[in-house]
Amino acid sequence: MNSRAIGYDQKVRRLAALADGVLPYPALSTDAREALDARIICDMFEGDRPFTPRYVLPDYAKALRQGVKYLELEAPCDLDDALSFLTILYSQVPSVTTYPVYLGDLDSLLEPYVPAELSDEQLDAKLRRWWIQLDRLLPDAFVHANIGPHDGRVVRSIFRVERSLRQVVPNLTLKVSPETPDDLIEDAVRTVFVTGKPHFVNHPMMVADHGAEYAVVSCYNSLKTRGGAHSLVRLNLKRAVERHPGGLDSFCDDSLPHWVELTAELGEARIRALVEDAGFFESNFLSTEGLIEQERFSLMFGIFGLAECVNELMVHEGHVDARYGHDSRANAAAHRIVARISELVKQRPLPYCGGGDGFAYLHSQSGIDLDLDTTAGTRIPIGDEPGMLEHIEVVAPIHELFPAGISDIFHVEETVQRNPRAMVDVIRGALAAGMRDFTFNLDSNEFIRITGYLVRKSDLIGVEEHGARHSSDYLAATAEINHTVTTRAIKRVIAAELSPIG
Repeated sequence: MNSRAIGYDQKVRRLAALADGVLPYPALSTDAREALDARIICDMFEGDRPFTPRYVLPDYAKALRQGVKYLELEAPCDLDDALSFLTILYSQVPSVTTYPVYLGDLDSLLEPYVPAELSDEQLDAKLRRWWIQLDRLLPDAFVHANIGPHDGRVVRSIFRVERSLRQVVPNLTLKVSPETPDDLIEDAVRTVFVTGKPHFVNHPMMVADHGAEYAVVSCYNSLKTRGGAHSLVRLNLKRAVERHPGGLDSFCDDSLPHWVELTAELGEARIRALVEDAGFFESNFLSTEGLIEQERFSLMFGIFGLAECVNELMVHEGHVDARYGHDSRANAAAHRIVARISELVKQRPLPYCGGGDGFAYLHSQSGIDLDLDTTAGTRIPIGDEPGMLEHIEVVAPIHELFPAGISDIFHVEETVQRNPRAMVDVIRGALAAGMRDFTFNLDSNEFIRITGYLVRKSDLIGVEEHGARHSSDYLAATAEINHTVTTRAIKRVIAAELSPIG
């Protein structure tokens, strides 16, 4: 309350979180409670008593067609009305951050409102004003919008506006399919050079898992639209393996079933508290007006610390020098562990999880600022990443196992700016190799990715003394201290002819 470094709105949100933290926790078994206290399993510190889903993905297209009675909003008739309509609606969309994590597939939402006689300059001016509003009204880097996979005037305007403003909000994902034009991907690549966004997501893979109505939200979390995630629970594989005295076989056969069950129990308790006790879906206007459907929600089951887990098991197996990302035995062990967890998650029914056909979605959880000495999700440790091709070959095979999202971040040498089409080829190749999400940034960029969200380096200077407008900057400042995210290995994109082998 007495801090001079945070503003009024930030204090209100933090005080509300503290109040939530003193409420009675949903009932857990003794084993689950002990595992939670030891942080082998984790509730993401979302609060003791869930009263709103972690991620909510409204059907904004339906809202634009029918209007919103609760907000006394009629269906818009032109672009100005549509932008105003969405801005108002966003203010009422809940999430774990208290800001909306999904702004919609903006190009498909807005394209019908763009008349042919509106010039590109006029379109850019309208979207630029709106983009500024979004950043100032929703100052949180987890606010996310989708674009693509098709070309159009709006997506091109968004890229131009992004490059001109260079602001944090909103985060962006470009859906990429085989039909997506190369020059659209190149336009996105040039935008990454300036702003560090968008992500590039494997549209066919996402459609296979979720159907055509899906979105990437927050950092890189993929869920059904008109649905979302009740909660996110996660399993710390590093701490799990510390409780395991044996090797890989017994870890997969004996330890993982135990820890997966306790993680699922934690998730179930939180789901029941939200749905049965808080009654969110019975009362919230998004649900009562058909903009979300409880049947399209599920639980996100996250894992992290895979690298440390694998490396420790390799020591148990007598392969002291084998480490994840650099040794075929370690890489095979990583794939086996993830496949086993995926199998176990698909065997454990959960209530109110129709979005996942009655089960949780597996998620490679990208970590939080408090995760000390533990690698995010299933990533290779920062600073120990191999070259671009080797990196892709290691991680791509496990991407298909994570319908709720997985991300590997590549730092690329700035010389690639002279040949952006080379990055288009890398992105195409990575997605063809099986990556679900491809995220890269220039090593020299003012924007840096912490886990999946963006911050500006300049915004982190003096955060503790002077505060920050974006709430996510506080998390980023701690993450940089704890995880040194700016030390990721830098990739150079070069032609094979210039780097002969043998």
